[in-house]
Amino acid sequence: MSTMTELDEKIYIADLVRAAQVGDRDAFGELFERFERHVFAIALRRLGDYNEAQELCQDVFIQAMQKVAQLREPECFGGWLRQITHRMAINRAVRRSPDRPTEPETLEATCVEHATPLSALLEGERESQLHAGLARLRDLDRDTLVAFYVKGQSLIEMSDAFQAPIGTIKRRLHVARKRLAKEVETLVAV
Repeated sequence: MSTMTELDEKIYIADLVRAAQVGDRDAFGELFERFERHVFAIALRRLGDYNEAQELCQDVFIQAMQKVAQLREPECFGGWLRQITHRMAINRAVRRSPDRPTEPETLEATCVEHATPLSALLEGERESQLHAGLARLRDLDRDTLVAFYVKGQSLIEMSDAFQAPIGTIKRRLHVARKRLAKEVETLVAV
């Protein structure tokens, strides 16, 4: 069994390219078989996704088949094919949408939740517990929470309205949140 030398291989590939340039599909099929793994490896390294690399590999060979007649030096087919692969991989990477994380927490935070009768009931119950908890707080705690969370006032606006330093407003918010949590907790426990 004889093996081809490197020079014989280059000559054989150049002959295949010349045949493909005049329309020999079998010759191009053999070029495909010889270079497919190499093109796929470049595509996979560039794109990092097996399926995308397979698609790109197909696209590269379609492009090569359409343009092979324009190749002036058939001996340079391998380098020419590599250049097509790199260019098309870059184009594909630039055009594709960015990957979205798919951790359960991210999906939960980004997915639109369709309201069901049960979810609407639970939301209404939470809201009524929150209002009941707010009603059980002292005026200063309730006013602080309402100003920040309901009216959307900034700490500076609250500082002016309550005539207190920002540090005091922050402390009041912290304490009021803890007290509200305790009130809601006791309501849920009942």
